[in-house]
Amino acid sequence: MPELPEVEVVRRGLADHAVGRVIDAVRVTHPRAVRRHVAGGADLAARLTGRKIEGAQRRGKYLWLTFDEPDTALVVHLGMSGQMLVQPAGAPVEKHAHIRAALGDGSELRFVDQRTFGGWALADLVEVDGTVVPDAVAHIARDPLDPRFDRETVVAAMRAKNTEIKRVLLDQTVVSGIGNIYADEALWRAGLHGTRIAADLTRPVVRTLLDGVSAVMSEALAVGGTSFDALYVNVNGESGYFSRSLAAYGRADEPCDRCGTLLIREQFMNRSSFSCPKCQRKPRRR
Repeated sequence: MPELPEVEVVRRGLADHAVGRVIDAVRVTHPRAVRRHVAGGADLAARLTGRKIEGAQRRGKYLWLTFDEPDTALVVHLGMSGQMLVQPAGAPVEKHAHIRAALGDGSELRFVDQRTFGGWALADLVEVDGTVVPDAVAHIARDPLDPRFDRETVVAAMRAKNTEIKRVLLDQTVVSGIGNIYADEALWRAGLHGTRIAADLTRPVVRTLLDGVSAVMSEALAVGGTSFDALYVNVNGESGYFSRSLAAYGRADEPCDRCGTLLIREQFMNRSSFSCPKCQRKPRRR
């Protein structure tokens, strides 16, 4: 599933290639792609037609487009395989292109989703903590790359959690944008095992961890995000290549870049966690 860097790459592509265009027509060809829009595909298409795209915005892993209608946004759920592609109108239609929006400059904005976990939905805009966001995103915390991210407030919130630190990193209501990949990378950088209890960590340790989150996501963003297959691409269909720089995630049985010990894979919350058994020692049980 795409995390903050991958979604930000898509957002930037939409800002460059879709913002400022008028939507001339919308075609929905798969009901699951609009299942979050309760009024249905025909309503979504009718309400989008004729609208000018004014902005492409993001919070954490959540992406939305704003329009010349100031109180409404199009929330885009990428799910596990969703792609937002800007293509010439005459380009071959992708097999899993479930929504196609014709833009006034002759291009098409296409939502392609092989696994159909993602989709589009219109949402009302609301103000939360001084920032206007879709109501579906109102519960999502700021992410570490947000200019208004308050590190000390997040440090306190994390230390108030009497649960595993990796679980806290993945909690989008505490800090957003972090998924399994970048959680493992930040924990490796901080020398922490994901099952350490957040409440037991000192403020300096949590600050170091959050700084690691910011650093690794910024580095990933600079090279287009992390792509392991053809499912994650930017609006031009290009893959990111931060996977070549991963220090922990997906590297079981490979030597740790810091100490040379073979990295291990463990189960965590029905996912895989990757860590160094020497640099990131497991905590003793309470």
